[in-house]
Amino acid sequence: MSGLFFFAIVCVFAVIIYISKGIIIVQQQEAVIIQRLGQYTKTLMAGFHIIVPFIDAPREMLKMTKQRTLDGRIYTAVTYSPRIDLRETVYDFPRQNVITKDNVTISINALLYFQIIDARKAVYSIENLPEAIEKLTQTNLRNLVGQLALDETLVSRDLINDKLREILDKATDKWGVKINRVELQDIVPPASIQSAMEKEKKAEQDRRATILEAEGIKKSAILQAEGEKMAAINKAEGEKQAEILRAEGIAQARIIEADAEREAIHRIIDALADKGKPDQYLIAMKYLETLNAITSGENNKVVYMPYEATGILSSVDGIKQMFDKQ
Repeated sequence: MSGLFFFAIVCVFAVIIYISKGIIIVQQQEAVIIQRLGQYTKTLMAGFHIIVPFIDAPREMLKMTKQRTLDGRIYTAVTYSPRIDLRETVYDFPRQNVITKDNVTISINALLYFQIIDARKAVYSIENLPEAIEKLTQTNLRNLVGQLALDETLVSRDLINDKLREILDKATDKWGVKINRVELQDIVPPASIQSAMEKEKKAEQDRRATILEAEGIKKSAILQAEGEKMAAINKAEGEKQAEILRAEGIAQARIIEADAEREAIHRIIDALADKGKPDQYLIAMKYLETLNAITSGENNKVVYMPYEATGILSSVDGIKQMFDKQ
């Protein structure tokens, strides 16, 4: 009895081990490649699965991971695992030297974001997927940078990222990999080039500052000249308006004076209409006014009277006597 009981216990344990070997639980965003007697059978996605133990077996895939030591150094660890991670993976490529079109050696550090979308291709189409992607990235990066000069490389990160992603995505499609993004972290020129670039940048900044200062002085001078011009125009316009108003005032005064004189003459003519000759009287009065203006002053003067003036003055005296008789 004891021998049979022991055999039964062994059989039970064997069945349990057999069944446990046939149960596989795949996590979300993972895949497991199953081979039957060395030949691909199926791909297990997330969930509970049962396989035939010792006949069906998972195919392991090589993985390369970055690990940091206690002293800060980074090294690549190589492991094998039957579980294939379908999540997006970031790979930090080590810094490498690249020669530009104008023969300048620069140091570039890049990040690559990729994702396995076909686990079967990733296992069977390439032996070492991480290393293959790394070498492919390095060679194509050298080719792209080698077509650009240093200045173009420094300002064309987005262009290099897009072209490199397009090339890698097309090349890795047969490996079941999707390249989502490529990022150039650092582009470091040699120390001598950096020093020359800094001097050039400082000289450019000084040049711009000088130009801006000159433009400011120029605009200030233009504004000042325009202000003086407007002030002169306004002053001239004011003087012009003042002269016009002064001339209009003089003209109005003369008109009023002429109107008054005309009125006086009309009255004289009306008064002398039947007593004498008004025209001779007016001429004689003008002579007298002129004579008064000539003889006025401190210095003695000798005035010669025209003969005709005596006749005119006598007519004035005659008119005066006629008024006196009345």
